[in-house]
Amino acid sequence: MEPLSKEHVAHVATLTHVSLTDEELESMRSQLSAIINHFQSLQRVDTEGVPPTGHSTDAHSVMRDDNPAGCLPRDQVLRNAPHVEDDYIRVLPILG
Repeated sequence: MEPLSKEHVAHVATLTHVSLTDEELESMRSQLSAIINHFQSLQRVDTEGVPPTGHSTDAHSVMRDDNPAGCLPRDQVLRNAPHVEDDYIRVLPILG
């Protein structure tokens, strides 16, 4: 593909409400052209018979299983709270 023209880049900049100087237009033109060339080279890769995948490597979770368990006893929870009032944990007010 031929490189993008300054007019194409200016049009995209207008659509995205981005203001570019002439130097920035030229820089974006060459950068966007290079990006498009990379994608075109990817289109030439033969992927026939390759199943789609979400990850390029085996993905596994490092998190433990979320197994439901019983609640802690109220007195144990309240014993660890910094401030307790009438069987409740007392917190600072959020709104003054």
